[in-house]
This record gives sequence, structure tokens and C-alpha cells, in this order.
Amino acid sequence: MRVLVTGGAGFVGSHVVDCLLTNGADVVVVDNLSHGLKSQVSPQAGFIQGDVLKSGEWLPRVGRVDALIHLAAQINVSRSEQYPQDDVRLNVLGTVEMLQAARGLGCREFRFASSAAVYGDNPRVPLDEAEVPAPLSYYGLDKWVAESYVRHEDESGRLSGTILRLANVYGPRQRTQGEGGVVAIFSQALTAGEIPIMDGDGRQTRDFISVRDVARAFCHRLGESGHGGLYNIGTQTATSVSELWRRLAIEAAVPTDKIKTGPPRAGDIRHSRLKIQRAERWGFHPQVSLRQGLRETLSWFRDHG
Repeated sequence: MRVLVTGGAGFVGSHVVDCLLTNGADVVVVDNLSHGLKSQVSPQAGFIQGDVLKSGEWLPRVGRVDALIHLAAQINVSRSEQYPQDDVRLNVLGTVEMLQAARGLGCREFRFASSAAVYGDNPRVPLDEAEVPAPLSYYGLDKWVAESYVRHEDESGRLSGTILRLANVYGPRQRTQGEGGVVAIFSQALTAGEIPIMDGDGRQTRDFISVRDVARAFCHRLGESGHGGLYNIGTQTATSVSELWRRLAIEAAVPTDKIKTGPPRAGDIRHSRLKIQRAERWGFHPQVSLRQGLRETLSWFRDHG
């Protein structure tokens, strides 16, 4: 099976590429390297430096592929509030262009990385896929709009479209900028001997899922016809930011009271937790515990700075 991964040099994308290669896929990565690192791409994968908004410059070099996994995106919630035009271009128009590219490349499947941010600050946690989205940020809004284009392609029968609404993804190779970057921010500070700043009062809760589990979700049942759909990808477990700090500080042997607090971030959701029964019926189950995932992340930051 031949798979094109956009954003494959990034945090999530590089792990997806590794998972695909382990499963025996032939992988081509397209990334403009504005945030990703080519060094994170396995040498077993083909690599093309290119922008999803300028696909005409690189599409002829790709060749025919069976599936396209679209991960290239603007992932910073605060930036989406400051520069909404950029967010629309990258997260909506970029998705539309990749849907058209997928058809031209002969793809049968299209998989799209959406976000729990589409739900907004809905009090009915844990949230299932039937909830009506009410995003608080342009980022969440644009992910929701992009989902609609993927659904349209799926319902038209042109592509099998699978949408994965991701909870807060963390793990090795994560950068401190971007959605859900609190684990990376805390880990980087702890391994550098610095005191991080916690946004807000720390009582906000998130559903933290390891990037290794997320990569497995994107690879799950890939190549099987008739398995498009919308799936929450999380752990269905709520962890407060202050509890997250406590766990990481203990793992790093740092006093748990060494933390600064700052104002809450614009567009941030107070509580987020996802129901995952639909994904479980699909056959996907998260496997990495929070304790194991945090240890892996701290270890990576110790090794890489």
C-alpha cells in the first residue's frame, strides 16, 4: 500500500510515518518544513519539500497513491485568534486542496486530523461525536469547517473519508508551540532546570493521549474499504493541568510547588474529555498509560534538549 502523508515531518506526522512503515506501507512525505524537521522523517520514507497550498509544484512528483493522510495544519490556538486569515488558508483551504489532490492521485482513502477543539466548552463531558460543535477559537471553527469538506467527499462516494477528532496529544518530538503543548512546555522546563508558567488556575482538565496511540489510530484498518467515518481519539480520562504538573514534577524529582501561574490563554476550553465508544467499536483502543507516556516524553526531552 502506498500512502502520502502531509505534515509528515512534524510531531504527529513523523510518528504516523513510523507506524505506516512498521506496517509495511510505502510512504511519501510532503512537508514545507515550516515547523517540521526533516531529521524526524525516517530515511525509509520518500520526502518532498512542498506546501499544501501550492500542490501544483510537487504533485507531479508523487505518483499514484492509495491513501492520503492529511496532517499539515496551523496548530496554534492563540495564533488562530491573532491571525484568523492564516488559519483559514492553512486549515480549510489546505484541506480542500488536498482533497482535490487525493482524487487526482487516485486515492481511495483520505484521513484527516481534526480536534476536540471543535466541541468548544461543552459541559456534557465526556463528549461523543453526536454533540453539536460550538468552537471557541478560530482554530476549532476551521477544523470543523474542514471536516465538512471531508464528509462531503465521503458522502459523494469519491473518497472514503475518515475524520479523527484528537484529544490532547503529547509525546516525544512534541514542540512547545501548538495545540495541547502543555506536556512539552512542562517537560522542556523540567529537563532544563527552569520553572514553567501554568496558564490559568490549573483546574482546567484535558484528555491526554500518547502520540503513539494517535499514530496507531491513523494506521488502523487503513486499506479496508467502507470504513470512513468520524471518531473521537482519546482516553476518556480527565486530568487537570495541575495534576499533570504534579505527575511530571514527581517523575523529574522536582518539588511540586515549583510552578508559576499566569492568565488563561485566549480561546482555551475549560474542560475537555472525549467518549471513545465509537472508536472502540471500530476496533481501536488506546494502549499507552499516562504514566508511561509522560516517562517517555521526559526521557526524550532529556536526550534532545
